[in-house]
Amino acid sequence: MNARRSRRGGFTLIEVLVALVLMGIVLPITMRGATVAMRAASTARHQAEAATLGEAKLTEMVAQGDWQSGNTEGDFSPDYPDYHWQLQSTQRDLDVTELMMTVSWKDRGQDRSVNVSTLAYISTGATGSGTDTGTGATP
Repeated sequence: MNARRSRRGGFTLIEVLVALVLMGIVLPITMRGATVAMRAASTARHQAEAATLGEAKLTEMVAQGDWQSGNTEGDFSPDYPDYHWQLQSTQRDLDVTELMMTVSWKDRGQDRSVNVSTLAYISTGATGSGTDTGTGATP
């Protein structure tokens, strides 16, 4: 009967030490992986927001004709004050102008940016004026 009582279900000291050593190895690696994943998710979210904001602003400026004589920089206050935009225009061919908007923000102390561009064609013929555009975003 004593032999039966001495065999209780439990962990030995060696099993506990092995478990602690494995946790000491695996836990820091797992935490580093989680940190990298969180940074990647944050960067992707910022890039998507910046591209969406830039495309909307560029489309608005082209539709209203503000790109020809309006502001060439600003921010997205009050909703997105951390994002700033800057517009550059380059004459490409006859009546075709390339408009490139750079949307920038600070992320963990570093400057980040996304470029959104479009081509604008201004026809000034006898039928009136019009604008034809297509946009694209590049991180």
